[in-house]
Amino acid sequence: MPTDPSNAPETAAHTAIELSVVVPFMNEEDNVGRMIERIAEALKDFGKPWELILIDDGSTDRTLTRARAYLDQPGLNLTIIEFQRNFGQAAGLQAGFDAARGRLIASLDGDLQNDPHDIPSMIAEMESRDLDLLCGWRKARQDALVLRKIPSWCANRLIGKVTGVRIHDYGCGLKLYRASIIKQVRIMGGMHRFIPAWVASVIPSSRIGETVVNHHARQFGESKYGISRTARVILDLLAVLFFMRFRQRPGHFFGMIGFFIGAISALILFYLFIVKLMGEDIGTRPLLLVGVMLFLAAIQMITTGIVAEMLTRSYDEPRAYIVRKTYGKDG
Repeated sequence: MPTDPSNAPETAAHTAIELSVVVPFMNEEDNVGRMIERIAEALKDFGKPWELILIDDGSTDRTLTRARAYLDQPGLNLTIIEFQRNFGQAAGLQAGFDAARGRLIASLDGDLQNDPHDIPSMIAEMESRDLDLLCGWRKARQDALVLRKIPSWCANRLIGKVTGVRIHDYGCGLKLYRASIIKQVRIMGGMHRFIPAWVASVIPSSRIGETVVNHHARQFGESKYGISRTARVILDLLAVLFFMRFRQRPGHFFGMIGFFIGAISALILFYLFIVKLMGEDIGTRPLLLVGVMLFLAAIQMITTGIVAEMLTRSYDEPRAYIVRKTYGKDG
């Protein structure tokens, strides 16, 4: 969700480290060590300072213990953020973005399906195309057809049509951001699926691109997502649509609905008024009750819009996550 750009850290704060790699985890004990090693291998010839930020999203297995074993690994600038409980992937990403010190930020999933070796080429492509966000496109996706691929294809088409940001793969966890841009956005709830749309609220969509990346089948652990998330995606999409178009003017959204309902009510009551003038009894007609109820609903929607306008004047983002402890080389 967009926030005040004036609150974004100064660009100078990101000059020391060129790249921050952000990876949220939850119960990935068999993957976390391999992921750290693959990232280190992929960036060994990067040639500029970089850091790795892992977010443990309330794991109940040995994920955190195995990740902490790498804190003293030479040449690895590793930070681990431990959440107090499970807050979800969106909160994990937001915590990583908040902690990142790099000029560029790369995010990827912690299940080994994204390939860290794509990051250097994505950096080169972002710079050559002068983009602010480069999204990965899992063109050869290694997932189940019915449970993952088809629902994802439908969701990507729907999200692109509603938001106006047309990319092939909204759900790919591998993305590359300019820190100065992504730090102007707050990712809350399940909104990590709509990051390109949120970013498009602070920059032109022409500065958002995509590139084909590798994708591997999951080898260890279990997926945290399934077809059951479809309803949640649709509800979240409605929220995205509202915030993108009416965040600064919620009164217009509720007001238009109120005026539409009020117009129907006015037509019904005007019709009954004419019927009454013609000498017919309207007191027992169900249509009279419908007209009155629609009138009251119209008043309620308009007043809700006014209240929403007042709330936006004192809008403040709630805390999306609570950190229990942060681990680094100094403890």
